Amino acid sequence: MRSRAGPRALGALAAVGAACFTYGVAVERTAFRVRRVTAPVLPAGARPVRVLHISDIHLLPRQGRKRDFLRGLAGLEPDLVVTTGDNISSVDAVPALLESLGRLRDVPGVFVFGSNDFEVPRFKLPLRYLLGHSGSTRDGDGAGGVQRRAEHRPLPTGDLRAGLEESGWVYLDERTATLEVAGQTLHFRGTGDAHHDRDDYAAVAGPAASDGLEIGVTHAPYTRLLDAMTADGVGLILAGHTHGGQVCVPGHGALVTNCDLPSEKVAGLFPHEASGRRSLVHVSAGLGMSPFAPYRFACPPEVTLLTLAPRA
Repeated sequence: MRSRAGPRALGALAAVGAACFTYGVAVERTAFRVRRVTAPVLPAGARPVRVLHISDIHLLPRQGRKRDFLRGLAGLEPDLVVTTGDNISSVDAVPALLESLGRLRDVPGVFVFGSNDFEVPRFKLPLRYLLGHSGSTRDGDGAGGVQRRAEHRPLPTGDLRAGLEESGWVYLDERTATLEVAGQTLHFRGTGDAHHDRDDYAAVAGPAASDGLEIGVTHAPYTRLLDAMTADGVGLILAGHTHGGQVCVPGHGALVTNCDLPSEKVAGLFPHEASGRRSLVHVSAGLGMSPFAPYRFACPPEVTLLTLAPRA
């Protein structure tokens, strides 16, 4: 008599997979949370600064739970808001985003853009993502990358930038800025999205200022940018893009990072060393995902309340 153990095992495995998929779509993708992290990057005796790091909102106007979560973030009372791109996912999302940010727009802020602030997302096979990062054109997309981007539908990037700047927030793609925040002098340098070769670090390169903390802001945390900023003496680097892996295996972690970072650095705060210098990097796991892959598993959507504290 032929054993039925094999078919039963396959059936059980399929049932578990279906349950995990259902949980990721129906529950975890809207299980928004606030992660709290302390970064010791300020001079001894300095007053702490509360930074709200938001990334990868990928907002569609119909996403009521996500919009409600965004509206509530002002209650965290941050001193500064930093957004690291991929804010919207449709041409009609800018008014919804600005309304959902609410009272956060009264707080000082800086921002950079990701590719999904320029172009409407398009369908990609999820399996392609899980087999390895799609990479920037420098890392294997090939010469066709520029042509593929040209075929994308544009998003109202100008309206998005204008709306954020009307709030007093500072646009940092290939720009620098200095802000006084909670009694601290904070210097910023930012770049465009390295995942699609929009970055030009040479435009902002140079030794870090000596009269306050220097913060680097970018969308995709590619090693070339982390190395360059760290070598210049930037003390803290903020990025997003990875979605924390989006699909993680409990006890193992992320399957991919969608950039050239190792999986153990897919999200959170970690040190980075280059040219004999050391910085701290914070990668946000982000609030959203592509509308073509509305799924998270073992990786809830999140923002981070990052407390900048004195160094020991």
